[in-house]
Amino acid sequence: MANPQTLISMLEVVKRTSLSRTAINKHRFSGHFPKPVSLGEKRIAFVAIEVDEWIAERIAARDEAAA
Repeated sequence: MANPQTLISMLEVVKRTSLSRTAINKHRFSGHFPKPVSLGEKRIAFVAIEVDEWIAERIAARDEAAA
């Protein structure tokens, strides 16, 4: 897992989740994805550990459904 204070770009989130930017934004705006950190007027980043936890929750949900 990442350092709790490590920020990652949208491009890195796309790579980690295998989701498109559009899909990530859909999840964000529906409240089902970690909130970004504003770095400037047109720049955001995500807390790496929160994205990693979101991924882990998806895996856990899959495993629960299979049980």
